Amino acid sequence: MSENKTIPNQLLPLQGAGGVIVVLGAGESGVGAAFLAQQQGYEVFVSDFGAIADHYKQQLIDWNIRFEEKQHTEEEILAAVEVIKSPGIPEKAPIIKKIKEKGISVISEIEFAGRYTDAKIIGITGSNGKTTTTSLTYHILKNAGLNVGLAGNIGKSFAYQVATEKFDLYVLELSSFMLDDMHRFKVDIAILLNITPDHLDRYDYKMENYAASKFRVTQNQTADDYFIFCADDPETIKGMAGRNFAAQQLPFSIEKKIETGAYLEEDNIVINVHKQHFQMSISDLALQGKHNIYNSMASGIAAKVLELRNPTIRDSMSNFKNIEHRLESVGKISGISFINDSKATNVNSTWYALESMTSDVVLILGGVDKGNDYSMLKDLVKQKVKAIVCLGKDNKRIHDAFEDLVEIIVNTYSAEEAVQVSYHLAKKGDTVLLSPACASFDLFKNYEDRGNQFKHAVKEL
Repeated sequence: MSENKTIPNQLLPLQGAGGVIVVLGAGESGVGAAFLAQQQGYEVFVSDFGAIADHYKQQLIDWNIRFEEKQHTEEEILAAVEVIKSPGIPEKAPIIKKIKEKGISVISEIEFAGRYTDAKIIGITGSNGKTTTTSLTYHILKNAGLNVGLAGNIGKSFAYQVATEKFDLYVLELSSFMLDDMHRFKVDIAILLNITPDHLDRYDYKMENYAASKFRVTQNQTADDYFIFCADDPETIKGMAGRNFAAQQLPFSIEKKIETGAYLEEDNIVINVHKQHFQMSISDLALQGKHNIYNSMASGIAAKVLELRNPTIRDSMSNFKNIEHRLESVGKISGISFINDSKATNVNSTWYALESMTSDVVLILGGVDKGNDYSMLKDLVKQKVKAIVCLGKDNKRIHDAFEDLVEIIVNTYSAEEAVQVSYHLAKKGDTVLLSPACASFDLFKNYEDRGNQFKHAVKEL
């Protein structure tokens, strides 16, 4: 059987005593969840309304897991004892409405996998910085010799790791979409970095709905657990006002002194957690920029909660290499620096990127606009941006927002064209920054594809 052929449902009989688990979406999380469900004795059926990538299809074939693509067979799906839903499928999708009308439980891969592990969990969420903070926290713990896994919105699926590994501890990057379908799952150390407008199209364009989703990272916590949060973030503080938290609170701030938590004192990060003390100069951090001081503080507090040694934390924070597509230096051509920040899919991420720039910038912006409010970028654009190169099918809102601030705004429709135009607009000493503030799905498969095409185009100059 070729790897491109979907297995007809009738080829494999229903079996197993656990009932049928339906997995909606056959990406990394869905395929991992399917494997774990099968391992736990369930009959599994995977359904994806789109096409399934060849490598995931081959895994399902190898494991004898029934699946379909480019359709949802309702008769199969509505016979499930439980549905594990991909984070990308919205609540408003017709099939989800039908499942819920039938009273079938809908959960995330994280919720499902959490039932089958007793590992300690560090759960990290926030509108911005969560991938960096998750990667840095994992880096510190790994360097300390802990038996730790990395999962969630990053790396191999949590469910697949629970099925195949025996980690004592997991560091999970948790998006709001994942948190929405988590109910009984509990993290031992919850980190909430910030709350800024993002994905509001999924939350009825209401900030309070999106914030409520983020605060789910603290649900089910007890007095033995920890909640690490940014004391300088207005939406976080506003959201905390009407909520009760059972966990021990450990705030971090660069604006004020914090007794128990982390703060900035004369360019030094200071962390105090239950008689555990740590100090480090921000000039020694591998990650520079104001936003990365916050990320480093959050990771550092988690490390001290686990009572890791200061030299290990210090070494890890100074030798950490940031993830691909996040303020990633691509190289210098004719004295012009090219930076790939394709992972900046919202306005706040682009604000952070611009805030860390020290030269004049040619900014590549655009893509699928999720109801963006560009006003927060205006001051930084006025100070630092000499030209904007739009990369997207519909750039009207970018023109409307910035035409009075920037003399040159150019439309482009491919990464190659955007790079060529930017190169000609920049001069020696300038930076060409791809930091789109938008999702990528109009012209690219995902933000990785956008970033890779950008890097390829730079290398072709």
